[in-house]
Amino acid sequence: MNDIAAIVVTYNRKELLQACITGLLRQTCRHFDILVIDNASTDGTSDALQPYIRAGEIRYCNTGSNLGGAGGFQYGIRLAAMAGYKWIWIMDDDAVPEPAALEALMAAAARCGEFGFLSSRTLWVDGSLCRMNIQRDTRMGNIADFSKALVPAGAATFVSLLLPARVVFEVGLPIAEFFIWADDLEYTRRISRKYPCYVAVDSVVVHRCATNNGGNISTDDEDRIERYRYAYRNEVYVYRREGLRGFARLLLRTPLHIARVIGKSKSLKWKRIGIILGGTLSGIGFRPEIEYIAPSRAARGDET
Repeated sequence: MNDIAAIVVTYNRKELLQACITGLLRQTCRHFDILVIDNASTDGTSDALQPYIRAGEIRYCNTGSNLGGAGGFQYGIRLAAMAGYKWIWIMDDDAVPEPAALEALMAAAARCGEFGFLSSRTLWVDGSLCRMNIQRDTRMGNIADFSKALVPAGAATFVSLLLPARVVFEVGLPIAEFFIWADDLEYTRRISRKYPCYVAVDSVVVHRCATNNGGNISTDDEDRIERYRYAYRNEVYVYRREGLRGFARLLLRTPLHIARVIGKSKSLKWKRIGIILGGTLSGIGFRPEIEYIAPSRAARGDET
């Protein structure tokens, strides 16, 4: 077993997943293991991965049910931490790391001393910054300047995030109840409250998401809008922990998003508005518990 585990969470995107694995196998730093966490895909993902499994290039773990991105990352991070890996590198299945992405992360880890997380600079397929993955500063606004090799960060997404396992044992696991959306912002903000965290600008990952607009309920397809209930609920939980500044952000955001629906949506305007309001209201009473794990004998390096 190597010291680093690369965790990839997937669900019904086998072609994108294979491109992600190819990117991982092309890393200049090869001292890591690849763990694919499959949220019970039904598109033949398991069959598509058999050549990698037989070659010993990946470890495949089927969760048995669709736990959502949040549950999948909780599952994978728990697995890696309890197995004794010292470093955990996590990403979505539609992320393709550039060949030196991990090498740059580990070089940054050696330079910056004690830290909570390192996040890669994430580009879209056209080479521009991927908007949905722009890291936040400690005031939860988007970082604007990536001119330095290490940029302080307050929150980041799970598209190429490096964690020391010791931090996982201290701050706990991502919240599986989030299911999708904002689980990464909550988790990384939880970490940055305790430790300095950074964007490692020389570490580059390409996020092959469909568009570079991020999630937008006002323009998204009709068959996707129900999932935004999670987004609005979860973000209330995230921002209410930011005190008055967070509440102010929520108060401003809600009417702004409703106005966008009224002005831009071509269908189901009232349903979209209902999702915004319903998700936001459900977030007020949303009180999920943070789950903590203790190091196993393997993680502590104890003799068996």
